[in-house]
Amino acid sequence: MTSVTQHPVLDTVPKGLLIGGSWRDATGGATIPVDDPATGEVLTHVADATVADGTAALDAAVAAQADWARTAPRDRAELLRAAYEKITARADDFAMLMTLEMGKTLAESRGEVAYGAEFFRWFSEEAVRVSGRYSVAPNGATRLMTMKQPVGPTLMITPWNFPLAMGTRKIGPAIAAGCTMVVKPASQTPLTMLALADLLQECGLPAGVLNVITTSHTGDVMEPLIRDPRLRKLTFTGSTPVGRKLMEQASQQILRVSMELGGNAPFLVFADADVDKAVDGAMLAKMRNMGEACTAANRFYVHESLAEEFGAKLAARMGALTLGHGTEDGVDVGPLVDEKSRDKVASLVDDAVAKGAKVVVGGSAREGAGWFYQPTVLADVPAEADLAREEIFGPVAPISTFSTDEEAIRMANDTEYGLVAYLFTRDVSRALLVSEALEFGMVGVNQGIVSNPAAPFGGVKASGVGREGGFEGIDEYLETKYVGLAL
Repeated sequence: MTSVTQHPVLDTVPKGLLIGGSWRDATGGATIPVDDPATGEVLTHVADATVADGTAALDAAVAAQADWARTAPRDRAELLRAAYEKITARADDFAMLMTLEMGKTLAESRGEVAYGAEFFRWFSEEAVRVSGRYSVAPNGATRLMTMKQPVGPTLMITPWNFPLAMGTRKIGPAIAAGCTMVVKPASQTPLTMLALADLLQECGLPAGVLNVITTSHTGDVMEPLIRDPRLRKLTFTGSTPVGRKLMEQASQQILRVSMELGGNAPFLVFADADVDKAVDGAMLAKMRNMGEACTAANRFYVHESLAEEFGAKLAARMGALTLGHGTEDGVDVGPLVDEKSRDKVASLVDDAVAKGAKVVVGGSAREGAGWFYQPTVLADVPAEADLAREEIFGPVAPISTFSTDEEAIRMANDTEYGLVAYLFTRDVSRALLVSEALEFGMVGVNQGIVSNPAAPFGGVKASGVGREGGFEGIDEYLETKYVGLAL
């Protein structure tokens, strides 16, 4: 992994740390290699921040907070709108960056650019709608007022699987609310965030409002910031075990937290479902991002009367997908992000097969360079298989059956996670009743994608706290202040 893959778009991206409005090298000059997961080759190197660099980034955010909070909402809104326009105009460059560093196909990357940019447009409209209320106290003696004010300096830790959208989903409402930020993108996919930060600088974002630090020593660099009393909020998207640890650290300063954590999404196909539509939905819910999404369907529960038909049709669709480098024409599925992720998927499939599951299609890693795993369908998956409880994060669809609605609901809820669930039925009453019974923060009815910038995204139980997107998204970055006025 020592050769370097050259692409012109790589030369347009800053490789340093953005601190206080300036790009700089890491203290000591250390760097991190960024790999192409489809080849294993090194694309480029970015700065590897130290603890001192992290502190400098927070210093800059704290210094900029007061002036940024006083900035007119319309000015913050126009800045976000300008950034939306620039992202849209540079969609091809952002898409290529994501494909090179993360592995998804260019078609999927373009879809993420459109989705990610929309958060800036949405929150540009929300920035001018932050409001409080005025009322007369019940005894008539005083007046009660509430006002919304920015939480303050915010630490954002973003994941590798959606390098643009997970950034815009956090940065957009923070800018709209008037919060300054320190952003730490995943070390596997830092380039998209660095390009986004550079674009925001072009749009006139004041120095220190957004600071970006890339580091391979995440725990060492992040913990001092989380424990710093000047920080007021932590938002993280990633695994539940890491989220638990971060929440423990955040508790020392009583930080506001937003956590979008792991998922174990059930996909329910009831006896009256349109099988072809359910298969279409399954392809979206399972294969988006090669299955490397917290919203990916993880457990397929199909009514026993439809299981054979559904499994055969899904296997035909999955088996017809073409693996390859995401930049190539005709490629449907890219690699997983790294060797560790590919090996985890292989281990989960092997465990399920050893416990009685049947491989309908796929079932193994692809030979050769890159971290590819074949799109896989498993039938007769036993409840004791590890992948029935763990997030797969790969292109594997395990199918089990149920006989009654009550059984389907029980199986779906039998997990510590509660991010998203999917269900397919033609019965409106069943759709509503099952949606009410499912212990998940989001439910997709007869559709395989629920993510929408205009809707609140988030889960319950071990899948996190707080919501991103929708009208609710900006509230995560605002404090409510009550003022009582005596007459």
